Amino acid sequence: MYESGENYLETILILKEKQGIVRSIDIARALNFSKPSVSRAVGILKEDGYITVEVNGEIELTQKGREKSEGIYERHTLLTEFLQRVSGVSAKVAEEDACKMEHIISDETFQGIKRFMNQP
Repeated sequence: MYESGENYLETILILKEKQGIVRSIDIARALNFSKPSVSRAVGILKEDGYITVEVNGEIELTQKGREKSEGIYERHTLLTEFLQRVSGVSAKVAEEDACKMEHIISDETFQGIKRFMNQP
């Protein structure tokens, strides 16, 4: 999966937690993307089995989509916290950098950071 697809899944997860209901327009607003771009991405995520789209337009994560989005979100939050704590950068910079890093970091490195962050 590409970075853009991961960003869509993470956004759907966050919106679902905040609002309860997610539609394409919500994703477009959250990501500041055009409706046609979001429609195309939603179609791809649906074809790949990450989401379902109800008749009323409501978007739901499948089990596969939930697992993937939760993993991405875990990376995002842990990396944000890591960057703030270890490097002392601002919350804004840590958030922006974590958003980039979450897509390229190896699982081995992520697990190492996770162990480090869970130390007393």
